[in-house]
Amino acid sequence: MSEFRVPFQAADSEFVEKRSRFIGHLWPIESEEEAQAHIRQVKKQYHDARHNCWCYLLGQNVLRYSDDGEPQGTAGQPMLNVFQRENVTNVCCVVTRYFGGILLGAGGLTRAYSKSARDTLAVAGVATMGLWTQVQVPCSYPLLERMKLEIAALGGILDDVTYGADIQLLVSLPDGQAEALQLRLTELSAGSMHLTVLGEDYRPGLREEI
Repeated sequence: MSEFRVPFQAADSEFVEKRSRFIGHLWPIESEEEAQAHIRQVKKQYHDARHNCWCYLLGQNVLRYSDDGEPQGTAGQPMLNVFQRENVTNVCCVVTRYFGGILLGAGGLTRAYSKSARDTLAVAGVATMGLWTQVQVPCSYPLLERMKLEIAALGGILDDVTYGADIQLLVSLPDGQAEALQLRLTELSAGSMHLTVLGEDYRPGLREEI
């Protein structure tokens, strides 16, 4: 996959439903170990709560969840569904419930855990992760300002400029734009300059609301 969404930042939220207190906790994660560490930390911090239900997703293939004593299918799975609907991955969410003495029923529990997960994600915001290509671009001094415009027009980022006999530009480009920049470089330099692809990585975009 060349593009996906992740939580922009860690976040918490809280609400009360029929005297039960629901506290949502959410983190961006990079590994199962990181997710499990967050879950252990919450269970320790809220050891006196009736339930600490959780879920996490990594990439497209790893997903885990737990109802932690709630009726099967009323907590972890509904929380997981929130992130799947929003196309969000690399996320860990724990919802802590302090029981208020009034039973919510299966439907009420499902709605409450879904709401807690979604509220917490809304506080965190999301960011679209896209595949970027980093390239090194040779540039003559007369072409520098023009190349800056060309890079910006492709949605690229000028990471660094090295000045010498000629100029070397370190540039990050959205996926698929390296070829377009090479085409412009060829036109502007009459075919005398060629960029070098250094590598690819995923980067988050700006914070988005859900």
